[in-house]
Amino acid sequence: MFGAVLVKVLHEPKLDTILMVEKAILEAEEYPTRMELWRSLPRKVQYQTFKRILDLLEAHGQIAFNGRRIIYTGVNNPKLQALMESSVRVR
Repeated sequence: MFGAVLVKVLHEPKLDTILMVEKAILEAEEYPTRMELWRSLPRKVQYQTFKRILDLLEAHGQIAFNGRRIIYTGVNNPKLQALMESSVRVR
């Protein structure tokens, strides 16, 4: 069993914390890095819990990572919608 690493999760994030992180991603002026987003949250969150939230959002297809930046890909992203409307359609 080489390569298998078990990580003990201290807490599972609560729904209000997940929604707080999701709202912070949506309201960011630019696509934030993990550290920028974590530091901008209105309430303190343990970094392990924060990373768990990002993993959950990525698994559900609500965010994607572009290098170090976090991009919200959920249904109500005005920045993504504007980008798609201004882009050229390839046949």
